[in-house]
Amino acid sequence: MHKKTKVLHIAQAAGGVDRYLQSLLKYFDREKFENVLVCSNDFAEKDYKNIVDKFIVVKMQREISAKADLSAIKSVRKIIKNEKPDIVYVHSSKAGAIGRIADFGIKNKVVYNPHGWAFNMDCGNKKKLMYRMIEKFLSPLTNEFVCISDAEKVSAQENKITKDKKLNVILNGIDIENCEKQLAKSVTRESLGIKEDAFVIGQVGRLSLQKSPDIFIQSAVKVKEKIKNAHFVLVGDGDMKEEVLSYAREKGIENSLTITGWVDNPLSYVGLFDIATLLSRWEGFGLVLPEYMLAKKPIV
Repeated sequence: MHKKTKVLHIAQAAGGVDRYLQSLLKYFDREKFENVLVCSNDFAEKDYKNIVDKFIVVKMQREISAKADLSAIKSVRKIIKNEKPDIVYVHSSKAGAIGRIADFGIKNKVVYNPHGWAFNMDCGNKKKLMYRMIEKFLSPLTNEFVCISDAEKVSAQENKITKDKKLNVILNGIDIENCEKQLAKSVTRESLGIKEDAFVIGQVGRLSLQKSPDIFIQSAVKVKEKIKNAHFVLVGDGDMKEEVLSYAREKGIENSLTITGWVDNPLSYVGLFDIATLLSRWEGFGLVLPEYMLAKKPIV
């Protein structure tokens, strides 16, 4: 019997990485590959039922913390030694650092997908320099890089992150079958208390600095002055939720705003939109954009 190739995936950040992994793993050939997912507790095991052979949760956090990160590295190293994978595939910058350091000296083939370089984030110059230095330092521990766009490859080249021969562009895709299932079960305006004649402007994404929910609600106030029946929908949740709600109350448009919180079927809400937005301060690749396109929505 042919031996399966064992791939150990490591991921800390949920959101886009979570969706990327679900669609990637769904279409892996189970006859040829064995997939093990090592992830933070931001991931839900039910989402990976029947698409991974093992689901292992490790304490990993987004923020840099010497104590927490060292503990995560030790845990991941132990798993790598136990699982003996053929390939270690690390996703996004935090898991990318933890996984590559954890594998040091074990000498597996290591593949790294940054899902958008951390040094391209909207942050201070010192932080950007630190992220660049980390990427350069860890480059020798990486066999192959997966860039999710041509721009991401160019950015790596311009910042001299690694040798050109290690950089591979594999464009992101979306799971059309899953998207169409969600779109077929569109949420009704009535269920959300939105008037049938409302002009709905919506955005799918975390309510965090990257996705600019502050810009969304500031824009909403201006739009409301011109379009009296406008209604605004944010599909998601996050640390800026209260800031958005507070601004909406201050400007008197809280009754024209719906925040859904986390949902399992975000595209079911896109059916409500007259206009779909993505106002990110930075993106590797906004997966929701081709999903909006599939839903035939005009995009800002």
